[in-house]
Amino acid sequence: MSRRNDLVPIHGNYHGYYSKRPFTEDRRLGLLPKDLFAGKRVLDVGCNEGLVTCQIGVSAPHIPRVWPALTGQPAEPAQSLAARKVVGVDIDEALVRAAWKRRRAVWSQQAPPDALCAPSNGDERAGTKRRRGASPEAARAPCADYFSASCEHMFGPLPVPAHTTRPDAFPHNVTFRAADWVAAEVAEDAEGYDVVVAFSISKWIHLNGGDEGLMRFFRRVHAVLRSGGVFVLEPQPWDTYGKAKRMDARLKETAKNLKIRPDDFPRILQEIGFGEADHRGETGEGGFHRPIDLYRKR
Repeated sequence: MSRRNDLVPIHGNYHGYYSKRPFTEDRRLGLLPKDLFAGKRVLDVGCNEGLVTCQIGVSAPHIPRVWPALTGQPAEPAQSLAARKVVGVDIDEALVRAAWKRRRAVWSQQAPPDALCAPSNGDERAGTKRRRGASPEAARAPCADYFSASCEHMFGPLPVPAHTTRPDAFPHNVTFRAADWVAAEVAEDAEGYDVVVAFSISKWIHLNGGDEGLMRFFRRVHAVLRSGGVFVLEPQPWDTYGKAKRMDARLKETAKNLKIRPDDFPRILQEIGFGEADHRGETGEGGFHRPIDLYRKR
């Protein structure tokens, strides 16, 4: 493949992808059941720079504090995710390196779980002494800038401890792998997963591998999920394939022979061994306005 084509994101491996999605918190996760990830083993296929992977792995008290580190934008309330283990996989090694850096940046900017931060009313003493009658929640305000981005730029990110008594807590519960997961296993697959997340990748798997490549992906997801496990799928509409296939002659040629359409996914997944689709709604803006569906392994 030529150098020009090496730079074309024919696998959907866009660099700077999340700068194109207009939100401060990933709204796709907001459509999912609140307890879907808590204490679970999760695989994030096509993790890109690891923003969603980190959000799934961060424990509940930290989410409001770390989201500015993920997006560079103000923090917003977030649901409790707190997975026990999250594995992010991407075909692009450069994106995986960026994901490891993002994990460390998130770790640097979050406050310790028991940190008490000054409330917004300016009572500095509340950081160490609770006001009379105030609830513990009131004194425990989010610390969005506990270790500010400017400190990281000046001094570098804080080191991640090599050893911990909590391997199931962030950042030790989040890891990344560079692999073409449709064609090759990663070490963590051996234990299986409770949840597999596939955001914005079905079209790219389909265009690169054809109908059989897509079927191989669906079968692999079913195989690595534990009984009752959940497949979270963001199907990309058929009309979006047109622009994508023009990126590369090989994609255009593959597209000519595609028989499967996104509308066929619910039927195909049931035939493989999943239950009926749980349509969670749609979210996103512009070209990113897409449905989110859940399939439970029977």
